[in-house]
Amino acid sequence: MFCPILELAKQLIKRPSISPNDFGCQTIIEDRLKTLGFIVEQMHFGDTCNFWAWRGKQGRTLAFAGHTDVVSAGNIQQWNSPPFEPTVNNGVLYGRGAADMKGSLAAMIVAVERFIMQHPDHRFRLAFLITSNEEGNSKNGTSKVVDVLMGRQEQIDYCLVGEPSSNLQVGDIVKNGRRGSLYATLVVLGVQGHVAYPHLAENPIHRVIPVLKELVEIQWDKGNEFFPPTTMQITNINSAKNNNNVIPSEIEIKFNFRFSTELTDLIIRQRVEDLMKYYKLRFRIDWLLTAQPFLTSQGFLVKIVASAVERYQKITPRLETSGGTSDGRFIVRLGAQVVELGLINSTIHKANECVKVNDLQLLSNIYYYIMKQLIL
Repeated sequence: MFCPILELAKQLIKRPSISPNDFGCQTIIEDRLKTLGFIVEQMHFGDTCNFWAWRGKQGRTLAFAGHTDVVSAGNIQQWNSPPFEPTVNNGVLYGRGAADMKGSLAAMIVAVERFIMQHPDHRFRLAFLITSNEEGNSKNGTSKVVDVLMGRQEQIDYCLVGEPSSNLQVGDIVKNGRRGSLYATLVVLGVQGHVAYPHLAENPIHRVIPVLKELVEIQWDKGNEFFPPTTMQITNINSAKNNNNVIPSEIEIKFNFRFSTELTDLIIRQRVEDLMKYYKLRFRIDWLLTAQPFLTSQGFLVKIVASAVERYQKITPRLETSGGTSDGRFIVRLGAQVVELGLINSTIHKANECVKVNDLQLLSNIYYYIMKQLIL
């Protein structure tokens, strides 16, 4: 049986759109939206393709958001079929981006096509915000588009992000927020010297060990109803590539905080730097804030998303803020209620990424039902 969602997903997967390359995916989507009467505005920045599209001029705005870029295929030998040649086997679609998130994009487009066919004069504005740089550094992606929209006082009331939020079945988990993300690169200075004469040197590795021990043992907060406790993880430790008989002059440590609404990035920074000073370290530290925590409370959008899942899956979705960051962190700046609802995430970024074909139709039905609820 012909499945328009499956066919569109296949078209998109065939395009090896490794971030930030779009490889023509957005042209496919734009052409279908234009046929539906959408005004499509391309917003390309640097190496990143983005577009903002809308239909209708009155009422509140429901935006679908997502990305056409994917991560690399990795070791091709681990794939059972070529990653950019979509393959269906036993009712399962395989290919890079099937779950994250070209399958969701296909489900969105077909749901909107179906909705407009039945409700061409809908009383609210429909929109799409699509980028090709979500899997990369996101520098020229959704953030830049949001800057433009804010500059001309555009507003999004409700936003559905198609990230693969589900765990065991579609809709069992809905993300109504995300934790903040704060990166640090710490350099602790010492004095280089011969290992046989440590009294003539200062070993920065030895000096920083008690500080790192204290950092990893700190309970930063206890989380709250929606957020787990803040976590801190050391990701890299590196000193100069000296001979084994040389005490290094400095050591570099990289670490990351995933933090809840119980903290701010300023509190974290201050506490870390105060600890360095307490141990009398000579140091420099560079901070990179990539995401503030955000939360969409149990308002209108959360309610209708939950009702849509309950209708088609006979389950009540669990609201979570777990996982990494998403472009929802930028879209909330437009005043939007943001909810992430997508496919099952068990194979994302892995070899043999896949999604059940039936889940594509199921997700599209859920998206369609959410739109219908907005016009009642």
